This record gives sequence, C-alpha cells and structure tokens, in this order.
Amino acid sequence: MSRKYKFHNKEGLYFVSFAVVYWIDVITREEYFAILTESLDYCRKNKGMEIYAWCIIPNHVHLIIRAKANNPSVLLKELKTYTSKALQKAIAENPQESRKEWMLWLMERAGLKNSNVKHRQFWQQHNQPIELWSAAVIDQKVDYIHNNPVVAGFVSEPEYWKYSSAIDFSGGKGVLEIDVA
Repeated sequence: MSRKYKFHNKEGLYFVSFAVVYWIDVITREEYFAILTESLDYCRKNKGMEIYAWCIIPNHVHLIIRAKANNPSVLLKELKTYTSKALQKAIAENPQESRKEWMLWLMERAGLKNSNVKHRQFWQQHNQPIELWSAAVIDQKVDYIHNNPVVAGFVSEPEYWKYSSAIDFSGGKGVLEIDVA
C-alpha cells in the first residue's frame, strides 16, 4: 500500500500536515521560519496555492489549502522539495547552528532508508491529506491548526503565535497573507 499523498478530489479543500524526519525541532530560528513562509507566499502568488489556514511549529507544518490548477499533489511536492533543500542549506551554512552536525546526520540516516532520496531527507513522506467536506470539519481543522502552538506550550493564546493564521482569524494581520473563503 502506498504511503504517498493521495488527493482523490483534485478540486477539493484539504488539511495537510508534514513533519520533519524523526520529529526533529529544526524550525527554531527566524531564518528557517522565513524560508517556509516565503515559500508558501511564493506558492500562493505564483503557483496557484490557495491558503486558508496555516501554522508552522518547530517540527511540523499544518495547512488548509486548495490548488487552483487542480494539482494539489504537485504543489505540495514542489513546496516540500524546495523547502527541504533550502532549509538543509541554511542549517549547513549557519555558523550559529549548534545542532548542525547532529541534525544533518539524522537527515542523512533518514535518506539512507528511503530509495527516493539521494542524500538527505528533511520531510517525512507518510502523512495523508484529509479532504474537508463540510463547514463543521473545516472549523474543527482550523481550531486544531491554530491551537497547536497552545497545546505545545509555546503561547497561551493561538493569536500570539507569529507563524500561524490565527492572528488573521482574530482580526489582525499575520506574516503570510491567506485566502478568505
């Protein structure tokens, strides 16, 4: 059975999550968050990714997206491929990154276990997208996404997490523009 992403309804609205291999807390520096938010912004402005809700925490990303060109699997693959390379490069070149060797070693180990990877693997590959078919399911996933940093203990209220659309949902303006349904 394939563990790859399956988008059965190419026109659908989806909740997707993807995590760093071994759940490593990699995305801990402003530079790393910026790579992800700028990549999402690029996909939104240039690749037809509609982003309705999102959250980035140190070891994974949650999104609610739709693809204008009915190609969600292609969009997600391109996003993950680009950010994987950009984040690995940023880690390798960051003189302040005290965990650099350890993180890159773990990514290399993960890559050795995956025949689809040539050198290092940054993102896990086995998360399933969930099609959002009703307003109740959409609301439940939006709440889940926005409460992730609260549950993790990073903030006391969802809108206090900078790397999330929760601020937009509470009337503010976040670091990444979102689409409004």
